[in-house]
Order: sequence, then C-alpha cells, then structure tokens
Amino acid sequence: MKKLLAVLALIPSLVLASGGEFPLDKAPDLTNDKAALQNGAKLFANYCLNCHSAESMRYNRLHDIGLNDEQIKQNLLFATDKVGDTMTAAIDPKEAKKWFGAAPPDLSVIARSRASGAGSGADYIYTYLRTYYKDPSRPTGWNNMAFPNVGMPHVLWQLQGERVAKFEEVKDPHDESKTIHKFVGFEQVKPGTMAPAEYDRAIAELTSFLVYMGEPARQDRFRLGVIVLLFFGVFTIFAWRLNAAYWKDIK
Repeated sequence: MKKLLAVLALIPSLVLASGGEFPLDKAPDLTNDKAALQNGAKLFANYCLNCHSAESMRYNRLHDIGLNDEQIKQNLLFATDKVGDTMTAAIDPKEAKKWFGAAPPDLSVIARSRASGAGSGADYIYTYLRTYYKDPSRPTGWNNMAFPNVGMPHVLWQLQGERVAKFEEVKDPHDESKTIHKFVGFEQVKPGTMAPAEYDRAIAELTSFLVYMGEPARQDRFRLGVIVLLFFGVFTIFAWRLNAAYWKDIK
C-alpha cells in the first residue's frame, strides 16, 4: 500500500509537474465553445495521444462536443478503430519508459490534478505549453519555465517555433551581496507555422479540451444545478404561501 501511494503521488510530476514560483497566466475558458473543443480534441489526438493516454475518456463522448462517428474515425482514431474504445496511447508503454525514463502518465484528469494555490489546473497547462524554450544542456534540447528541467520534449515546437529564454543577473533582494538569475522574456529565433496569437489560441483550445475531458458531464451538471435551484425557488414560494394560508385561520 505504501508503495502504491508513493507511485500515485509521483505520477503528476512525471510530465506536467509544477515548477513552483513561475507565475501562471489565466487560461481562457472555452469549454462552452464546441468549435474550440473540437479543435482542442484534434490537437490532443495528433500531438498528445502519441505518448499519453486518456483511459477514462471514450471517443464516443466526443458526440457531446458535436462530432459524429464518421468525423471521429477520420480525424481522431489512430490507436483503435472503434469509437467506443478509450483513448489509448499510440506508443508502447515499455518503449516509452525506456526512452523517457518513465511511462508518460494518463491525462484523463490532468486539468483537475494540477490545480494549486498559484492557479487552476487549466492555468498551469496553458502556461506550461506556452513557456518552452531551447536549451542545449537538456537531453531533449528543450526546457520549460513552468517546469524547470522538464523531461518531456516540446511536441508543439513546429507550431510555436523555436525560442530562447533571456536571463539577466540582478541583485538578490534578500541579500545584496549576491546575484540571482532573473528571467526577462523570450526571444524568437525561428518562427513556427502559427503566429504567437494563433498559437496562444490553439493552446487555449487544447487546455479547454483537457478541462472538458476531466469531467465531460460538467456542463450537464451545471444545467441540472440551475434547474434544481429554480425548482426549489418556486417550491419555496408555494410552501410560504401555503404556510400563510394554513395559519391564517388559526391566528
């Protein structure tokens, strides 16, 4: 049991672990935009499912965001041919462990598990996927501001292009006799296929899809909650008037 708990505690840190102090950007909420969720699903299937799985999500749940079976089969099915199957990774887990040192974790609820005092899980993912930069000292050639010394390569680099992080030496505010390495921004050294604003929008759509995937029934739950609250509101009015009518003659 202790070993199991230790493994479960380490899983989130294997791929999307928090870097601690880097400020998180607020992720746009596009979970009510079906077109955005569809594009997010496309990005997820093309770039994430190569290594990661989403075993708690079935392809046919994508009907909820407006996709039919034919669209799912033509654009999203790569590791299976049945829309009723769960989303499994295309890579062999044993090969992934050999290449990356650990099998890439399942992303079914990554948007919920990465929430922290610094921001929501969506904020973390949105920041993480937008703060990669070239770093020749790393085995993959990439590093990340939100997750320093990340083991995962920048799978979206062709879309974003290549950037380097700029740092400057500044005095330590806690000890002026020392200096610290302060991040001051990114420099684009090679353009990607998307302009920066387009890339940010694509990441917002991918992030929103991961949020949706963590709880596909979320919108239904919200709608049901509104209906229940309206019912109790109307019921309260009737109960109040009935109570007044019942006690009127007694008083």
